[in-house]
Amino acid sequence: MSRNYGTFFYFYKVMNCLIAAATVLEISPFIDYYQHSKKPVTDLLITGIGITAATYALTKQFTIKRPGLVIQAGVGGSFDTALPLGTVVVVKKETIADQVVIELGELKTLFDLKLVPRDQYPYTNGWLVNKNEFLNKIKLKKVTGISVNEITTADQKIKFYKNSFNPVIESMEGAALHYVCLMEKIPFIQLRAISNYAGERDKRKWKMKEAVTNLNNELIGLLHKL
Repeated sequence: MSRNYGTFFYFYKVMNCLIAAATVLEISPFIDYYQHSKKPVTDLLITGIGITAATYALTKQFTIKRPGLVIQAGVGGSFDTALPLGTVVVVKKETIADQVVIELGELKTLFDLKLVPRDQYPYTNGWLVNKNEFLNKIKLKKVTGISVNEITTADQKIKFYKNSFNPVIESMEGAALHYVCLMEKIPFIQLRAISNYAGERDKRKWKMKEAVTNLNNELIGLLHKL
């Protein structure tokens, strides 16, 4: 182990870790584990569903206790049907995909309309990029994510999101994590398990149980490394 690598892990060993999720359902197995493990440097936060709720909950929590690392764990829909349902990924970069305007029959982002500079902090070329070096230590697929206020079902929206962002995963809280943590300069990790494919509303074809199980196994395994 290199000196820098060891120092990096020492930093996370001594700093408080906050586990955040939108709902209890998504991290229920972890909560059971947590109650028995009683890890002294781990706090739990249920933010509620959506960008607004997650932004408020995270910001409020940071005023009470500033963590050394935030891990957001949740399920999401995938635009990449090559990834099996239940796969767990880590999100490298995020953006809010439905802050858009319909102009001349086309959906355009705030960046397309030049209402917001693409590199206005915390954005980098229109993205909320996680540059935390700890991501390199996680052996999960690194993907692009988008956050939306409305779960995507329409073919037109799916096509727009694919053409505009080429995302792998969709959630309703990921961008809130990236935005708040980047603004507050707090290291963070977003774990997502694929429960369904974007646009698929027949829940008999979803793999929610498998996604939750795999997500929590990865979360617990990750905590053992801290």
